[in-house]
Amino acid sequence: MIRIANLVKRFGDNTVLDGIDLKIEQGEIIVVIGPSGTGKSTLLRCINFLERPDAGRLVIGDLDVDVTRASRADILAARRRTAFVFQNYALFAHKTALENIAEGLIVVNRWPKAKAHERAREILRRIGLTDRADAYPASLSGGQQQRVGIGRAMAAQAEVILFDEPTSSLDPEWVEEVLTLMKQLARERQTMLVVTHEMSFARDVADRVVFMEGGRIVEQGPPAQLFNAPRDPRTQDFLRKILAGQPSPQKRLETNVGSVDGRR
Repeated sequence: MIRIANLVKRFGDNTVLDGIDLKIEQGEIIVVIGPSGTGKSTLLRCINFLERPDAGRLVIGDLDVDVTRASRADILAARRRTAFVFQNYALFAHKTALENIAEGLIVVNRWPKAKAHERAREILRRIGLTDRADAYPASLSGGQQQRVGIGRAMAAQAEVILFDEPTSSLDPEWVEEVLTLMKQLARERQTMLVVTHEMSFARDVADRVVFMEGGRIVEQGPPAQLFNAPRDPRTQDFLRKILAGQPSPQKRLETNVGSVDGRR
């Protein structure tokens, strides 16, 4: 179980997170939506202590931390319990796909290299990249790089995987392969906190959708409720604008197929 209580983050005079309260049960998939610049990515980065929060309490399993007093040991403990999937893949350019997946196990978890590589090969099989184990990031497609990034998070066996707009840097033809892998994790009941603009993913996969604006949680609920009958005018306005600009799943599929086979 993950619990975030009264989380605050400021950058100078700008309050980016203004008292966030959120509880995530084991195996729950939470999708966070909202306008750009409203603090969604900062929320994930604060949970993982990539950004140091200014106030609040963070509970991840048996770890209970007052963020203002978090020691280096607390921060390392939080990072061992969380795994982060970045927008821009964040792979080591000089390491192969296998080495990128194994790196955290060797450096953070202190696994022997042989054991870490064995685990990495298992993950590569699960993400459909067994034949790309020795490939460097520059030779992988964007979708393959992001799948390696997700594989790295899977290898950590963290209590929660934090996804920061994992498809935003991808060309359209590679989006579906990444979403398919995320759906596979969801079926396995991997606890996930996902920031995304992929509304169809939120509808189909999330147990709960959280709408943020202005550094606060405005509204949250099951996808059917939030998408079909949002209560807050700010949620209604956001969904009206963003859904009007997104193609239907069938249209996206047609576009992707056309891009792959050369028709587009």
